[in-house]
Amino acid sequence: MLKQRVITAIVLLAILLPALFYKTPVAFAVVALVLMAAGSWEWGRLNSLGQGGSVGLAALCVLGCGLSWYGGLLDQPLPLLWAAAGAAWVLAGAWLLRNGVTGWPRIPKAVRLAGGVLALWLAWLAVAQARVIGVNFLLSVLLLVWVADIFAYFAGRTFGGRFSKGKLAPSISPGKSWEGVWGGMAGVVALSLAWLALGASGPAAGQSLYARLMERHGIVVMLLAVIFLAAMSVVGDLVESLIKRSAGVKDSSALLPGHGGVLDRVDALLPTLPLAMMLATL
Repeated sequence: MLKQRVITAIVLLAILLPALFYKTPVAFAVVALVLMAAGSWEWGRLNSLGQGGSVGLAALCVLGCGLSWYGGLLDQPLPLLWAAAGAAWVLAGAWLLRNGVTGWPRIPKAVRLAGGVLALWLAWLAVAQARVIGVNFLLSVLLLVWVADIFAYFAGRTFGGRFSKGKLAPSISPGKSWEGVWGGMAGVVALSLAWLALGASGPAAGQSLYARLMERHGIVVMLLAVIFLAAMSVVGDLVESLIKRSAGVKDSSALLPGHGGVLDRVDALLPTLPLAMMLATL
């Protein structure tokens, strides 16, 4: 299993890194589109579609992304879209977690399928726009999610249950603790301050999410924003866990040997990317 994880990680990095640092955003947008199409296929499978229906759902996602690209949306400011997407994620995320695993099957299947494709399309558009803004900006968003996850894991392992009586969401993801959430929030605060300090004199300093928020709103709002994004990354993770538990599976698929499926790797990014674009364009 460890060997599989390492090999898969190396292959992914060999694809993602050249695309990320390519001279134009096109290569990264294409790679992200492939991943979102795979995520749409997984979404269909998680919601009881057969192979043909799941492939059709992936094609629908590609069509939506392609039309957005062809229509020039990657280069246009979309503050109203990001505000609507952000509000939808906050409200829908809270509603889904409140209703739990048993509430998911009660949602009409067509609504579940459409909601998944919409979420993946928004995530693709957000990550593509972030790359258009610049590599520094995109990395500041991606690393925020990854640092939140890493710090949450180690804080949960070290301090889980020591300061809080109950688990975060025992019926959805029994292993997650409140201490892990607080650790993730502490991690992104440290990341944002370190990024600003280390990049203060660099040519790309003003292109990060943290610098934009601080220049426009001040350090207090910037810190509150990164804490909010860390919290919403947890929501994305929990929502996917809820859906997998309802479907009775451990992973969204086996597309990434040793790592599960694409949705398992991007679940925390699905709400965070549109919300980061919302905050960056306010």
